[in-house]
Amino acid sequence: MSKRTALRPTPPTPDSGSSSQLPVTYLSAIPAGVLAGARLIGFATGVVVPAGVLSQLGYGAYNFHPGPPAYPGLCPAQLAVYDAATEFGVTAHKMVARVDAGPIVGTILFPVRPGSNVHDVELAAFTRLMQLFWQLAPLLADDPEPLGDLPLAWGTRRSSRRTLRTMCEIPLDIAAYELDRRIGAFGQTPFDIVPTITLHGYRFRLVPEIAERTAEQQPLAATG
Repeated sequence: MSKRTALRPTPPTPDSGSSSQLPVTYLSAIPAGVLAGARLIGFATGVVVPAGVLSQLGYGAYNFHPGPPAYPGLCPAQLAVYDAATEFGVTAHKMVARVDAGPIVGTILFPVRPGSNVHDVELAAFTRLMQLFWQLAPLLADDPEPLGDLPLAWGTRRSSRRTLRTMCEIPLDIAAYELDRRIGAFGQTPFDIVPTITLHGYRFRLVPEIAERTAEQQPLAATG
């Protein structure tokens, strides 16, 4: 196949601002002629590639998502722990303008052991995600043709920062069991979104270290 260009974003510096905005700015500045000879690979990235960039890539764009098709969007492991899911996995898919919505080209599923916390699920998922990457890497590097689509569909519940904020807004009348579920699943989400209670005009945020100890003392048992 013709030679393709590897796109390597400049690493963010301490004062460079949002780590997600820097790659977007970098990608948008790449000349169309370079994009026409390139294939873009995303690996567990939170960067949303602009549609204009995707349309100019001559060999397409693929993303390796650290969750199964049933859990598109942000923080799939947290949602799976909250659901007490008995199965999890990872997904490779073609990038389209909408996040985690493109045709699926690869997936690995695995069982979730009862009592697994978010760290356990994420560790197992990233191990499988590396396996899936190495399986598809030769084709992505050498084959100019698009990878074949699998007859799989994404789940209808797509998580986002709004989803996380909603789950982390703790009502005052929450049941003890439900509070344990939310702390165990969302006690250490990224983006500085943690379980929060508003009482008499004051907002109280969960300290992640306490959440971690709570999750270890009261592991959530998967049911199925």
